[in-house]
Amino acid sequence: MTTVARPAYDRASLTPGIVHIGVGNFHRAHMAVYLDDLFALGRDHDWAILGAGVRQGDARMREALAGQDNLSTVIELDPAGHRARQIGAMTGFLPVEPDNAALIEAMADPRIRIVSLTVTEGGYYVDSTGHFDPTHPDIVADAAEPSSPATAFGAILAALVKRRAAGVQPFTVLSCDNLPGNGHVTQNAVVGLAELYDASLAAWVRHNVAFPNGMVDRITPATGPHERELAQGFGLTDPVPVTCEPFRQWVLEDNFPAGRPALEKVGVTFTPHVHAYEAMKIRILNGGHAVIAYPSALMDLILVHEAMTHPLIAAFLHKVEVEEILPHVAPVPDTSIPDYLTLIESRFANPEIADTTRRLCLDGSNRQPKFIVPSLRDNLAKGIVPEGLILLSALWCRYCAGITDSGAVIEPNDPSWDALTARAKAAKADPAQWLAITEVYGDLGGRPEVVAAFTTALNAIWAEGTEAVLRRYLAS
Repeated sequence: MTTVARPAYDRASLTPGIVHIGVGNFHRAHMAVYLDDLFALGRDHDWAILGAGVRQGDARMREALAGQDNLSTVIELDPAGHRARQIGAMTGFLPVEPDNAALIEAMADPRIRIVSLTVTEGGYYVDSTGHFDPTHPDIVADAAEPSSPATAFGAILAALVKRRAAGVQPFTVLSCDNLPGNGHVTQNAVVGLAELYDASLAAWVRHNVAFPNGMVDRITPATGPHERELAQGFGLTDPVPVTCEPFRQWVLEDNFPAGRPALEKVGVTFTPHVHAYEAMKIRILNGGHAVIAYPSALMDLILVHEAMTHPLIAAFLHKVEVEEILPHVAPVPDTSIPDYLTLIESRFANPEIADTTRRLCLDGSNRQPKFIVPSLRDNLAKGIVPEGLILLSALWCRYCAGITDSGAVIEPNDPSWDALTARAKAAKADPAQWLAITEVYGDLGGRPEVVAAFTTALNAIWAEGTEAVLRRYLAS
């Protein structure tokens, strides 16, 4: 049995200063780890995390963590050797309730000065134009019953109302999701919901509540039997262990009027240039994930590091990145963009992560418009038809048809899977139908050069298979 690092501080000395909504793997391998490190320095013990959630998956996580005193096992998968630690930064987990009463009450507590979220890229009620969607049924329901909201944003508003009535300073709302301008997106969701039922509240939130932007990064696979076996190898019986790569990064705007923990002491970068870091990461890393995901899945490659050993996949990633993504990434302070790509390629190739191509393919309908389409548009704006990115879009379409090149069934892997599958099958005969998904492509379906390149790519994938099409693209 290998040694497990335990919290290097007295957990009884901790008091909550943060409510975090969405206690999934990424949060427990990222924010919770930074705070665990900070507490170990003897600093800021009044900034512990109080876990929360608004979905049934959160209730299951609460139950699992309750059996181990809210400790999270985090195993860093370094090729040089695995390291396990138990993270003690979370002191409690609120009941998950339909009306979020306990969550609202906790956020109204003056001791809570930050409310943070990891609710996935698709959890912010954004429409095809990138704006908040006030017509979503969840939002309409919250606007009709603001005192018993079902969404995280409704609960945040209800808590802010209580604080305003009590004369308590608003908390800062901190998104920890992979979204361009995640602070702005979160503000738009909270203010947009308020505008549906109380314009004065919306104006007060806009002028008094801080929503700092941030960039977060750490590859964190989903938990399954393999991850539980790794924990058992350390002598831990944990139903929800977290595995992750050694690398981690967090870049934040320093906009916390109610105060914040001294996270700069444990490696967090505070800068007014978050947008530059964020654009680099979203375009190169998240976009790169999509580039390797769909061709790998169609070729029945299950693990990401195995895909990176396939010469066609690795070459496809590098060519698309260098020719169609990197030229449109703005400079980042103290960062070499080519060196960053090299780092990303090495991270993807880490054999210890055992990340799956299926995970990378998940939720393409939300990820493509955020991670791929902006790079596609940047190329078009410069008069370049990005054949690699358009080929990627065709591979995504082909994936959504529901079978790999070998005929293996692809199980549903998107919230809109049924609609995407129907559209992908129709696009086999009429490729332009795929580009007509305006929620993803906006007006790109009306660009003849895009339609022509997409049609050529999709027809070739169906006729010849993924491998043959990749070989031709790489030879061009």
